Amino acid sequence: MRIGCTVGVDLDLVSASSDAFDFVEIGVGDGSLPPETIDPDRLATDLAGRDLLVHLPYSGTLTSYAPELNDGFVASQRRLLETVGDLGAEKAVLHATTADRDDVEFREIAAEQLRRVADAGWDAGVEVVVENVGHHHDGVQLSILGDLVRETDLPVCFDIGHAYMEGGNDAIKRFLRSHADRISHLHLHDVRRRGDTHLPIGAGEIEYDPVRETLADFDGTVALEVFTDDTRLLADSAERAAEMLGTTFPTPEGNGTHTVIDDG
Repeated sequence: MRIGCTVGVDLDLVSASSDAFDFVEIGVGDGSLPPETIDPDRLATDLAGRDLLVHLPYSGTLTSYAPELNDGFVASQRRLLETVGDLGAEKAVLHATTADRDDVEFREIAAEQLRRVADAGWDAGVEVVVENVGHHHDGVQLSILGDLVRETDLPVCFDIGHAYMEGGNDAIKRFLRSHADRISHLHLHDVRRRGDTHLPIGAGEIEYDPVRETLADFDGTVALEVFTDDTRLLADSAERAAEMLGTTFPTPEGNGTHTVIDDG
């Protein structure tokens, strides 16, 4: 298992993030950080041996009733994946969004779109992991997402905070009970029902015991999505996450730690 941090679209924060992390997850997108504008040499220097993960565009839907638009969505994601693949990205987080999440027949289109983007990722040497965003109006509900990823044989980026915002601690338990084997990547942070999100682990209302019990032998990647400039808070969250998942987090040395607010 490897633990990393998210830095949004600010590349300056790659070098500022702690060298104790195994990887850095950056956000890419045409309206924020076009990956073709990233200098590969500078990125490699800033990563300093750490691995690279990316988050595909935070906004916008992946599906439409118009086939031409669906083709365009996939083509756009393919271009991004090819570019970040050349940069050495290992995984790419994709929001599971849809134009109509309540139309049962439309789910087949959503499944096909997810499959097409995942195939584009494999072609580029990047594992596409599908993230739950069912707390948003265009996000596929957790119960449906579980079925879709099984139908399409896709890996999941399970965002614990998003699941809590969608259905509380019970939603986290249900998904882990049924679909823990699909999880390749975790987004860890804490939240409060009143709307506070991406808090340090332990500062919110999430019950982490089910995560500890279900994912004790987790061997994927874990990204802290804790939006703070306080290095001690971030290090504490990393230590809590490591203990929860049966490993340790080294004491940060050298550079500091920093994360930024995004919508991932």
